[in-house]
Amino acid sequence: MSLQFHQNLNLLFVLILGSFFAFVPLSWSDIGVILMFTFCVEHLFLYLNKSRDFYFSYAGFSTAIGVIFLIYSTSVWIYLIIIMLGLLQKHFLLLHNKHFFNPSNFALIMALLFFYDDAHLISGQLGDDFLFTMVVFVLAMSILVRVKRWLIPIVFVLFYLIFQYLLIVLYDPVLFFEEIYHRFYSVTFMLFIYFMLTDPAVTSTNWRGQVLFVFFVAVSATLLDRFYGYRVQHLFMVVFFFSFFTNALSLKQYSLTQFKLLVTILLAVIGSLVYIELQVPYYFEMNG
Repeated sequence: MSLQFHQNLNLLFVLILGSFFAFVPLSWSDIGVILMFTFCVEHLFLYLNKSRDFYFSYAGFSTAIGVIFLIYSTSVWIYLIIIMLGLLQKHFLLLHNKHFFNPSNFALIMALLFFYDDAHLISGQLGDDFLFTMVVFVLAMSILVRVKRWLIPIVFVLFYLIFQYLLIVLYDPVLFFEEIYHRFYSVTFMLFIYFMLTDPAVTSTNWRGQVLFVFFVAVSATLLDRFYGYRVQHLFMVVFFFSFFTNALSLKQYSLTQFKLLVTILLAVIGSLVYIELQVPYYFEMNG
């Protein structure tokens, strides 16, 4: 079984479970429209992208399902636009045929950038049932062992809890540490850790590089929480930022054109994240 097909089966299974045992606000007709649109757009881009040597892919479904899990909007067309943008950068914003950002993560950032008031980033859509969390854990590990990324979620949880305690809990007399680790009961939070944070396209194949990546993600997200207050978007923002460097630093030498491209993308990334962070925070959460 191919990795793409395996991952999509896992995510589709979680989506089906969530529709029965948690709260997925989209109807199955809307989900069907989103998945069909994603399939068509993915294959249109495959056809237009002359650097690809294949014309069929399951990969777009994981992008769509990730967006369905993490974005809440009453407008289906917003889902379609941000998914299309996520797939567009995957196929055409390339350095040596490698994309810079996880397509789902890119789509979420585009939602925050262009539809901040109409598309809310959420982390409790699938509830916090322990059994559901264990199902997600087993499904995720079945993929992560195959792609040699199983170390990433383990090290991330360790770093995240340490930094949240040292940089936030110790400075806030009314905040209990239970509020920090309770986030890990959220099934959707687990999906972020297992499926988005570990994307092979934006993480190192070397274990030292993987540890370094999650260290910067954990400490940067915690610093944002420390100075701006906890916001769900912080983790997705820092993954978006540091994913850029995984590809950008993969080359030892750059042509002038490549260097200009990297500088332009970096400035666009920084500008986008600053703009999002300056928006008025919303406190919107869904509890199973």
